[in-house]
Amino acid sequence: MANTVHIDVVSAEASIFSGEAEFVVAPASAGEVGIYPNHAPMISTIKPGALRIKQANEAAEVLIYISGGLLEVQPGIITVLADTAVRGHDLDEAKAIAAKDAAEEALKNRASDVNYAAAQAELSEALAQIQTIERLRKTAH
Repeated sequence: MANTVHIDVVSAEASIFSGEAEFVVAPASAGEVGIYPNHAPMISTIKPGALRIKQANEAAEVLIYISGGLLEVQPGIITVLADTAVRGHDLDEAKAIAAKDAAEEALKNRASDVNYAAAQAELSEALAQIQTIERLRKTAH
């Protein structure tokens, strides 16, 4: 039997994932962090990106797009409290590309009353969604 750690991924809308994992890779604010069983306790904020979960006895990783939130690692359990979380295969590529284009246009248009911080955040989230979709494609082939 593989050495595993329990992980719960929840958002404001629902519980997205709950199960045992051999390892987890999360997009922490300071960069990607890899978490294996018996990892030291830690708390970190998360930036938009792909949460990767390697389940025991499964070849493919579970990919979940998260828009931000908190990561807590305790002995035997990892908890991801995401602002928004969507399983990789549920992401809408056309919608993500449209959001990216709209955010880029808002940043280019200096004549309008654009909230640049909000537009930059939207662009960051759209790019993270597109990267998650591309990563999912690579693992599917």
